[in-house]
Amino acid sequence: MRRISATKVRSMAAIVVACVAGCAIAAAMQTTKSRRNPAEKAPVFRVDSTWPLPLPNHWIVGAVVGVAVDARDHVWITHRPSTLQPNETRSIWRAAPPVLEFDPEGKLVSWWGGPGQGYEWPQLEHGIYVDKQDNVWLGAGGDKDSHLLKFTRQGKFLLQIGHQGQGHGSNDTANLGAAANIVVDEEANELYVADGYVNHRVIVFDASTGSYKRHWGAYGKRPDDSYFTLAGEKLPPPFSGAVQHENKPSQYDPAGPPPPQFRIVHAVRISRDGLVYVCDRTNDRIQVFRKDGTFVQEAFIAKETFGSGSVWDIGFSVDPQQQFAFVIDGTNQQVYVLDRKSLRVLNTFGSAGHWAGQFYGAHNLAVNSMGDLFITETYEGKRVQKFTRIVTGKPD
Repeated sequence: MRRISATKVRSMAAIVVACVAGCAIAAAMQTTKSRRNPAEKAPVFRVDSTWPLPLPNHWIVGAVVGVAVDARDHVWITHRPSTLQPNETRSIWRAAPPVLEFDPEGKLVSWWGGPGQGYEWPQLEHGIYVDKQDNVWLGAGGDKDSHLLKFTRQGKFLLQIGHQGQGHGSNDTANLGAAANIVVDEEANELYVADGYVNHRVIVFDASTGSYKRHWGAYGKRPDDSYFTLAGEKLPPPFSGAVQHENKPSQYDPAGPPPPQFRIVHAVRISRDGLVYVCDRTNDRIQVFRKDGTFVQEAFIAKETFGSGSVWDIGFSVDPQQQFAFVIDGTNQQVYVLDRKSLRVLNTFGSAGHWAGQFYGAHNLAVNSMGDLFITETYEGKRVQKFTRIVTGKPD
């Protein structure tokens, strides 16, 4: 047997010790790096395939185009009965009423909606919001829908802003243009409207009287609809059914300068620190403003997404600082988890498909008091899914 000198043994031992020490240092550095990685701290979600419970009365829903959570953590949705196909309703199954309320466990507890006295029901349902006084606000996404509606939680009509077929563009202060979504600033009693598919702006009204307050376009400037006609782009209104405006030609160029106008203003949300977040859907971006319309910042998400766009709706985490924002993408079928202040994407989840946890046309987003997400699906997705928060993100 070959003998190894004591000197060589000591040398080999030193090398082993150095390697072990180096590996330990590297592991420590990796652990520190992981701990400092914001994605490690961001909330994580798991789909709850048992929510909601089956509907009564052999009811089914069409494209679900709005979701809201009220002060009791009841979940409200609005859907489009007109999008149900003949093969879905030719047996015992029938369209549910367009406004549905679920309790936290997913049981249907109330329903209403449709044409009635004193108001104009939308050609195409789009968007729902429940304010702190339990008023239910509904958007309207049809080509002639120049209005929005306000009801009690029981479905009693309270207020209509604008009139069907009367819209005159993005600087009309009396009417809307296929308004996609709404939110109420409770402290100021002001209604912010994402307006919308035909118009290209945010507009603010008094939430009690419906009187006009102010409006703005991209970068807080006055919207200019001639931008679209001069460029040869026409944004047709959304039509019922699965084939909509999204496949129409657009001059959007992800390699070019940021577009000077909003395209489809699909959602507006207000954070606790008084910032207004606007989803400019087919421009693949979020723009942030102060409540007076002063521009703060913008960020693009999945910037090379054409057609239907990547930024459909936004919601915030429930920690006091609202550290995280959640953005849904109904084209790439993703949910993006963002650092709210920087608008930097931390991680994503979701994939295309019809199984639980997958998406086909992820359209609207709401967050309950526990931080769970509720995500609707339009087109042939035709459902709302609950994603339970299983990890709480914590700031450094």
